[in-house]
Amino acid sequence: MADADEVARKLGHAAAGDLILHLPLRYQDETRLTPLRDARLGETVQVEGRVVHAEVRPGPRRQLVVEIEETGDGSARLFFRLLHFYPSQVAQLRPGARVRLYGEIRPGFFGAEMVHPQCRLVREDTPLPETLTPVYPSVAGLSQNTVRKAVAAALATADLADSLSDSSSDSLSDGLPGRLGLPTFAEALTALHHPPPDADLAALETRAAPAWRRIKFDELLAQQLSLRLAARRRQTLTAPVLAGDGGLGARLLAGLPFGLTGAQRRALAEIHADLAGARPMNRLLQGDVGSGKTLVAALAVLPALAAGRQVAVMAPTEILAEQLYLKFAEWLAPLGIAVVWLAAALKGKAKKQALADIESGAAPVAVGTHALFQAGVGFRDLALAVVDEQHRFGVGQRLALRDKGADGKGATPHLLMMSATPIPRTLAMSYYADLDVSVIDELPPGRTPVVTKLVSARRRDEVIGRLRDYCRTGAQAYWVCPLVEESEKLQLRAAEDSHAELVARLPELAIGLVHGRMKADEKAAVMAAFKAGALHLLVATTVIEVGVDVPNAALMVIEHAERYGLAQLHQLRGRVGRGARESACVLLYEEPLSETARQRLRVIRDHADGFVIAREDLRLRGPGEFLGARQSGQRILRFADPETDTDLLEQARDVAGTLLADDAGAVERHLARWLPRGFDYLRA
Repeated sequence: MADADEVARKLGHAAAGDLILHLPLRYQDETRLTPLRDARLGETVQVEGRVVHAEVRPGPRRQLVVEIEETGDGSARLFFRLLHFYPSQVAQLRPGARVRLYGEIRPGFFGAEMVHPQCRLVREDTPLPETLTPVYPSVAGLSQNTVRKAVAAALATADLADSLSDSSSDSLSDGLPGRLGLPTFAEALTALHHPPPDADLAALETRAAPAWRRIKFDELLAQQLSLRLAARRRQTLTAPVLAGDGGLGARLLAGLPFGLTGAQRRALAEIHADLAGARPMNRLLQGDVGSGKTLVAALAVLPALAAGRQVAVMAPTEILAEQLYLKFAEWLAPLGIAVVWLAAALKGKAKKQALADIESGAAPVAVGTHALFQAGVGFRDLALAVVDEQHRFGVGQRLALRDKGADGKGATPHLLMMSATPIPRTLAMSYYADLDVSVIDELPPGRTPVVTKLVSARRRDEVIGRLRDYCRTGAQAYWVCPLVEESEKLQLRAAEDSHAELVARLPELAIGLVHGRMKADEKAAVMAAFKAGALHLLVATTVIEVGVDVPNAALMVIEHAERYGLAQLHQLRGRVGRGARESACVLLYEEPLSETARQRLRVIRDHADGFVIAREDLRLRGPGEFLGARQSGQRILRFADPETDTDLLEQARDVAGTLLADDAGAVERHLARWLPRGFDYLRA
């Protein structure tokens, strides 16, 4: 058998001792035997009997078929079949052998049977277990028996039995679990790994039992302590003091045809207050689609520029980075501030020049993708990093960009993160507990409500006819497709095919096409023509998801809407409703719809509030997908769910503050147990 350390490694744990927190998924009741004569079809039971006959039956799939009878009187019999077996099992299951089986009773060709049950040889005096048998999460190559033995060894090493009467083994101070209405750590582990036969199985398997609540509380407490300590460590760092923008903000706003909303002014004041301090800013700026985050970010960088320092603005895709670059250049160039763009697509002399301008400081503002923090990129004097759509970057990527600002004097650049996906309150309390958050919860004046309609793709011809009539009124529209070229696997209509079809069917309309594979100047020309009103209809992929503002475009059709996530649908819909015209978004979907896709489309149809949509998105996808943690390889909470365990999260937040102030020993013990690798939750 593999040793405990090897088992732990295969299961993703740092060491064998961590297996005490490798908790069961479900349980089997092997504490009792059901007589063969009482076993009923459809029941999962444990039975015992004497082998009467066993044979290997040939066929397309060889199988070992065994018949057993009730020990004692032989009044009842049962067959069981093993589809995967070894020669040693054939030898062991000879007539007269006593076996104990656990499995589901099914109807078979010769009568009641079990198919591939859990099977072991026993003696007449082999005792039954006194507790329920745990079924653990496992991986290929590790049997349940191997995992159970490794976990049992870890529990024995942890002296769990002694711990039940010794509260010093608990990472929490004496009496605290009781005051919180929770069992001790040792009691919780015993109840989860070895529950008694009369345990509430439903409560155990839904993780509502008191033992599970203690484990989830401990995990949330470790998260809160980790984040608080990370924030405390940052407070020991120094950052450049950036006080005042030298009048640049007033000059920028004077050139715009609109003013700031109250929410934008409030968020900007919070950011500027952070920049004026000597500690590194670590702030998240969030707001709904169209709330004006990009303008706030542009105004936020001005104190750094006024001080003669550099700013880096990073986005997760080249398309978004390019749109940010165009916006920043539009607003900052009139102020005499050079903005450079850096991405993987930039080649040759253009790339060399951009790198030289960043390194020399000739470009005070660098906008780009993850290329900004790659080796070979050097900043002369980076004082502020702005990260857009921050949840789509890994922790290491964000920190690598900030580390570009190390000036040899111990100063750390300020960090401003932005997200158009509002963070639900429970996630803000947990994963973002170490961040200061500014919320733009007000849309600029003039935004009109968007009516969202769900339409089957069977009515595609009708939609095209309505589109013709709409554009003839002088209005403009978007037609959004998920792919550039046809995919045989997904069978999605490609943007190029849709463009060709619409040009053929609507010859009286001027129709443009834009997608991510076009050259930057080609995309810019099409977008400029659409914005100027020279095009009635713009067929596009999701390149128009952000940063596109055409007030006269008040209708959007999204093909294969069932393939998009809620956040992306909400972002796309935000491109319309920017002018005085009544606006609509038509979601064309292919049938049949999965239940999850149906729920997503209903949410986007019924709600316009980004915070409501974000909550529903979290409910449907879970925190790992919502935060982008699974895609970036980050590990999230294993047991607790901030949405359903809000009361435990609030308790953990309060206890974390008390422990950090009064009990450093408990903090150290708790984090040593829960974060053996020193992992900070999404904030390493």
